Amino acid sequence: MNKGLEVARGKTKVLYENPGQPDVLVVQALDSITAGDGARRDEIPGKGRIAAKTTARVFRLLNMCGLPTHYLSGGEDDDDNEMIVRRCTMIPLEVVVRGVAAGSLVRRKPTIARGSLIVPRMVEFFFKDDANHDPLIEPDDIVAQGLASPQEIGIMSEVARITFEILAHAWRRHETVLVDLKIEFGRLVGGENRGNLVIADVIDNDSWRIWPQGREELMLDKQMYRNLETVTPEDLDRVRSNYEYVAELAGRFPTTRTTTAALFADGPQGVALLDPVLRALSPFGLQTLRRVVSTHVIPGYVVQAAQQLDATFPRTIYVASGPQLAAMLGAATPSPVFDATEYEADELAIAVGKTLALDDTVMFGRTLLVQANARSAILQADAQLNAPPHMPNTNLA
Repeated sequence: MNKGLEVARGKTKVLYENPGQPDVLVVQALDSITAGDGARRDEIPGKGRIAAKTTARVFRLLNMCGLPTHYLSGGEDDDDNEMIVRRCTMIPLEVVVRGVAAGSLVRRKPTIARGSLIVPRMVEFFFKDDANHDPLIEPDDIVAQGLASPQEIGIMSEVARITFEILAHAWRRHETVLVDLKIEFGRLVGGENRGNLVIADVIDNDSWRIWPQGREELMLDKQMYRNLETVTPEDLDRVRSNYEYVAELAGRFPTTRTTTAALFADGPQGVALLDPVLRALSPFGLQTLRRVVSTHVIPGYVVQAAQQLDATFPRTIYVASGPQLAAMLGAATPSPVFDATEYEADELAIAVGKTLALDDTVMFGRTLLVQANARSAILQADAQLNAPPHMPNTNLA
């Protein structure tokens, strides 16, 4: 890629200007691996290429789910370990989400058994300061030091939890447990969303603990490098092999199965009933189509239309405008059928999303995001309702 001046350099990556695009940067992953806040450092030829692949694949998955990230492109092509990202002002915090007790948590809290499941997920913040080993920092102190506002802390916590659950779902499909996850956030410096928080930096095999079959001794992540008493060339070869395998598995993350939502109206009068459902399904990114049939006038056409769709599309979800049509469709197709009269439109859309999310990580992530936005809307409405009344300005000066 065409790079400009170097902007910043970290232990495992370098950021460059992108000529002609001041709001965009080029991130180049290095072949370095470090531990102990940089006290141990080694070079693994090709690690930067592997790290760029893993990060690009993870961020593509998060983008497909609808989460805000800085990632634009690159990382997988013949691009010299480089990615194109939106430029951010980074918040000097590491946001760690824990799903299984491990690492510093069990050292700080010995009453929590190592390997025990953590539900609800635990979110912790660590101040980025290598000299002091990235100390734990409480939300009140984050606000007091001006690092982030209370609202931003809430957004980071919620987005980090959703990110963890999406990646945990992706890893479960490979019979691997996501133990914990570290991500970072930045504020966009330009564009229409200037100032908005996005997931930034990188998410690669240095960013998590992953245990195949839930067994710590089978770990595939950076912890195996941290655990080495001495580092031999053979050890580095094993680390590289693990990282390559993780990048290969991550390559299967950003996929979604094509699904068609078929909305069947029982007569012309049923079309309007399905319009709110169509709108509610839009955040899920499904292909949709509508058909008008009749359970009374031409009942055989209901069966014929469903069979045609089942033969045409790889996966179909049916939404019927009433119970009689739903029953007829249910008898005609092996695909899931929903009766629109049994749900509010938003509830029906989430029910459809959950059905598809069982084996589709992208749909799982979109469902989580729709649920989170619904919760946020309720809290905002409550806050506005209970806000103190606006006082008129009595300053006559």
